[in-house]
Amino acid sequence: MTDACRPLLRVYGHAYCSLCKEMLAALRQWPEPLQVEWVDIEGHNDLESRFGELVPVLCGEDGVTICHYHLDSLALDAYLADFR
Repeated sequence: MTDACRPLLRVYGHAYCSLCKEMLAALRQWPEPLQVEWVDIEGHNDLESRFGELVPVLCGEDGVTICHYHLDSLALDAYLADFR
């Protein structure tokens, strides 16, 4: 995939969250290059109320939730299929 067709993925979570760190590490190991943005929800009431119980949450740039807690490889692959 070229940069132009790679979607921006966002991981919402807390800096102290071990599951968040695991998801980010798994995304770095993904076989295709990904654009991943980390969003620390700490202190952002709107984000904490939306994602607080589910972190980490992986979303597409269109706001679609792909998965939460752990990286769901099948869900991410299905999401990325639209950009291939």
